[in-house]
Amino acid sequence: MIVLAIDPGISGAFAWCDGNKLIAVEDMPTIEVRGKRKVSAANVSRIMQLYSVDLVVIEAVHSMPGQGVSSSFGFGRSLGVLEGVAAGLGLPVEMAVPAVWKRLAGVPADKGAVRQMATQYWPFQAELFKRAKDDGRADAALMARWAAMRQR
Repeated sequence: MIVLAIDPGISGAFAWCDGNKLIAVEDMPTIEVRGKRKVSAANVSRIMQLYSVDLVVIEAVHSMPGQGVSSSFGFGRSLGVLEGVAAGLGLPVEMAVPAVWKRLAGVPADKGAVRQMATQYWPFQAELFKRAKDDGRADAALMARWAAMRQR
């Protein structure tokens, strides 16, 4: 069973897993509109169709206290684009609450530790998680693994 998991932030990522096997990771595609980065719906559609998937799991994010109105709106827009494109492609979608899936998968809260955990699971693909900004990739990969293993 191939699962596509998505960390929905602007610096998020897509990851495909078949059980423990990490198939691929793609960064969130963005475009610049009036000086602001936004998720590119057209490129999201292209990316979602790279592999035949059985399930799409999107992290169920929400606004945070202290987050500005503009950034909250942008975050919600990104999530809506992801859900809308998946629905338009007829893909089954499941939302994963971060605190729940991370607890069940044993994923730490620290972003550096998340990258380290991904590197331990996939040492031959460690290059994907080496930079500090690769935490979105690690989150998506670990969420995909968790969802794929849960489906077995």
